[in-house]
Amino acid sequence: MAGFNEEALKKKLDDLNMSQQSIQTVSLWLIHHKKHAHTVVNVWYRELVTASDSRKLTFMYLANDVIQNSKKKGPEYNKEYGNKLGKVFDHLGGLRLDEKSIKGLNRLLTVWEERNVFDSDQVKHYKKELNKGQGKTKETKKDEGRKREHSGNSTSLTKKHRRESKSEPIKSTTPEPRARKDSEGEIGQFIVSPHVSSPPSDPPEPEQLIEALQELESAATSDAVVREKIANLPAEVSDVNLLNKLQDLAAGRALCQKVEEALSMLEAYNKRLAEEMEARKAVARMLHDYIAYQKDLLAQAEETLEEHRQKQMKVKKVREELRAHLQNLPDISKLPNIKTGGLAPLPSAGDLFT
Repeated sequence: MAGFNEEALKKKLDDLNMSQQSIQTVSLWLIHHKKHAHTVVNVWYRELVTASDSRKLTFMYLANDVIQNSKKKGPEYNKEYGNKLGKVFDHLGGLRLDEKSIKGLNRLLTVWEERNVFDSDQVKHYKKELNKGQGKTKETKKDEGRKREHSGNSTSLTKKHRRESKSEPIKSTTPEPRARKDSEGEIGQFIVSPHVSSPPSDPPEPEQLIEALQELESAATSDAVVREKIANLPAEVSDVNLLNKLQDLAAGRALCQKVEEALSMLEAYNKRLAEEMEARKAVARMLHDYIAYQKDLLAQAEETLEEHRQKQMKVKKVREELRAHLQNLPDISKLPNIKTGGLAPLPSAGDLFT
């Protein structure tokens, strides 16, 4: 994966859209760089605040995917998002979000509460912050609708007086778009799925992977003997049009025997092929998990190597400074020996006052 930096993160957030593939791709990249979780969440928060209202739900879906799918990797993102979501929902609660966004956010919070992603009291606080201004928003929309309807024609005052006297409820004439229902259904399913993306699970042991690969060497597709037998089956066992060539009962019974044997052999071989297909799918998953695990180890090794290279450079610098410092120190071994009278004795206190 590409290296981490804030510019790369901002670019990915700018390109983020509501599609499942887009959210999965960015989520897996963030989980891979979980070491930078603190920076990631701070940048994510800044970008969410400045994003348009229609994109804020997308940012929250990304956070949900990262939080739920990073549990096996470590608690970094759960902790960092937990520290920031209070401000997030306070920000969202102060906006006039559309009905689709409010519904999606409330559904997201319900999922977090049901799965214990965050503490129940914490989630209830988020819901309270999110919905604190929504009642007022709905009333405002109703009032605006009334004003538009009353100013529609010259007889609005008369109609208004008539409605007030009869207390007739004002009904909205705007049809509900069908597309909204479909998109909300997809979004609801998107949130409720236990794992929106498919991050690697625990990798298999090397011995387990080797054993599974070795078993595939004796799989059905490698059985040349059976494949040759099937290829050499007589044409009459698979072609109904050749039944007209039967001349007597004995020939019919002989053909019936051949058909039963061919059918038995094909059923057994097809069963082995189906088992092989499942075995290959399992091996493919094992290889996917194992390769992903090795990539993680590689990334960690590269980061560790870089850290130790930096430490090595610092130690080398200290060594060079130390060598330069040692060259400026006097050589004690070349100083005169006091015991042999090389230096005159220092004066005593009495000598100083005489």
